[in-house]
Amino acid sequence: MNAPELALFAAETVYAAGIPIIEITMTVPGALEVISDVAHRYPDMAVGAGTVLDEDLARRCIEAGARFLTSPGFVPEVVAYARKANVVVFPGALTPTEVIAAWKAGSDFVKIFPTAPIGGVQYIRALKVPLPQIPLIATGGVNQLTALIYCRRCDCDRNWCGAPSARGSASSPGNRIRELARRFLGMVKEGRETWEMYH
Repeated sequence: MNAPELALFAAETVYAAGIPIIEITMTVPGALEVISDVAHRYPDMAVGAGTVLDEDLARRCIEAGARFLTSPGFVPEVVAYARKANVVVFPGALTPTEVIAAWKAGSDFVKIFPTAPIGGVQYIRALKVPLPQIPLIATGGVNQLTALIYCRRCDCDRNWCGAPSARGSASSPGNRIRELARRFLGMVKEGRETWEMYH
């Protein structure tokens, strides 16, 4: 199974498992075609484009059917184009200065990337103290082992979980992806219920 086929397969599998959102990064060969295919097959699924680094690519992603744009860092022209096109955008940021700049540029959310190497839960909580009005998404190191911790201990608006392990499961990738999706959904539900109970 080549990269575009695997990306499409992953999209189909997580959709069937009950997750109605997926990000296709521009590092996937044929990413624009995959976005277009998923958008047409599953019109109620929010397929987005990741690693969008310039305005031209942002335009092509939206034309292919992307309903949100994201990148590993703050690219002002991508944020500006997404706002003009009325498409959700959440650029990456790491420092408080970057987070504030991305938010002031009009981002819908700000994606903290990479979260784990810089301190994980503690770092997100530290950012939220002076910046409670900025909706943050934790990414980079959020996985099946840490997702529940982020949900329970962070005042974080979203957790963005990757599934690189799907690549290493060629014998039964569908079962692997479905199981990961099931676990993530369960952990997020439990984490939200716990948060609501104590806040």
